Amino acid sequence: MAKILIVDDEVGIRELLSEILRDEGYDILLAENATAARAMRNAGRPDIVLLDIWMPDTDGITLLKEWAANGQLNMPVVMMSGHGTIDTAVEATRIGAIDYLEKPIALQKLLAAVKRGLQRPLAPGAPAPLTLAAFTRSVPLRELRRRVEQIASSSRLLLLRVGAGSLAELVARSVHSGRVAWLDLAAIAVPLDINQLQATQGGVLFVGELARLSRAQQKNLAFAVDRLDRYDLRLVAATDRSAEALLAEGWEEALVSRLFEVSLAPPSIADVRDDLPELASQILLHLVEGGEVPLRRFSTAALNQVRNLPWPGGYAELRAAVKSLALGTLEEEIGAGDVRRLLPPDAAAGLIGVSFDQPLREAREAFERLYFEHHLRLEGGNMTRLAEKTGLERTHLYRKLKQLGLQAGRRHEEN
Repeated sequence: MAKILIVDDEVGIRELLSEILRDEGYDILLAENATAARAMRNAGRPDIVLLDIWMPDTDGITLLKEWAANGQLNMPVVMMSGHGTIDTAVEATRIGAIDYLEKPIALQKLLAAVKRGLQRPLAPGAPAPLTLAAFTRSVPLRELRRRVEQIASSSRLLLLRVGAGSLAELVARSVHSGRVAWLDLAAIAVPLDINQLQATQGGVLFVGELARLSRAQQKNLAFAVDRLDRYDLRLVAATDRSAEALLAEGWEEALVSRLFEVSLAPPSIADVRDDLPELASQILLHLVEGGEVPLRRFSTAALNQVRNLPWPGGYAELRAAVKSLALGTLEEEIGAGDVRRLLPPDAAAGLIGVSFDQPLREAREAFERLYFEHHLRLEGGNMTRLAEKTGLERTHLYRKLKQLGLQAGRRHEEN
């Protein structure tokens, strides 16, 4: 029999609805707030959800948006409210709810809504790409989402000033909601033509790092920039280079000027380290919902280890690691041992720490080596940023790295 999740903060309503629906032969799951609803939805996999709008921790509309944003709105949702308005009902329907019931809920309307929902065919295809909207508990990511949306409402072009640990792709996926066409210009080696732009109309063009584009790809980029308005396109490009550095490498001045008109410096993986467990968990959930990996979940210990890794490759590296862990783990729970086993040896080594069974001087040197290796990876060898991060004067920093036998990244200093 179908499984129904009832989400309402009023115990009387939960009991009444569950009693009615159990008498009809349905299996019932109950949640008193959004936090419980998230857990119950992930564990219980309900066939339909009855979702109250007004709840104390997170309201139903916000939870509905969250499910839609991270690809979890693959079950019918019926909204319920005792203080509903037409605008609220319209918004809920626009986000993806299939029906709207006003309290007190009439028996026949309840049963009819449930029946319609269960008869509704599932939407085909993979879930919409993961966006910043999925990360509701992270203050930095919520603020970043608001900034991106504000810029995207007024500009078709956004340059992301990033370094190691970039969240560029996640940001780019967030300038549009829902499923839109996506074209990675760095993946196109041949001349770009009008047909490709027409096929991407209304969507997003993306460049993960400007400095990696060949001369031919730079021409493709210029061709696309001139036609953003015509094809209702938005361009999100990322780089850790300055405008002067790109000009010195032979970029056209007009294109560089256009690219640097509107820029944003988003946080890196290092800046949102405390939010890495949520980031990894949402990525895993999205992969499961899309059928890319089997049902898996992270243990608390595994998430702690994920938090402590540097992720110099940023969001793309984190997503690839989560997918590898989900596919390579034999049990349903991904444990700390799986992280150590499946991640690269140099990354896993950083989790081991420093042995206490050695003299203080050697332990201190071992810790300092791990510390500077970590930040060298994190900053991509950029010595200016490394000096700022570690709080060391440049001459002292070079001397310390030499003492530890580490290579200073002089060629990155001016980037």
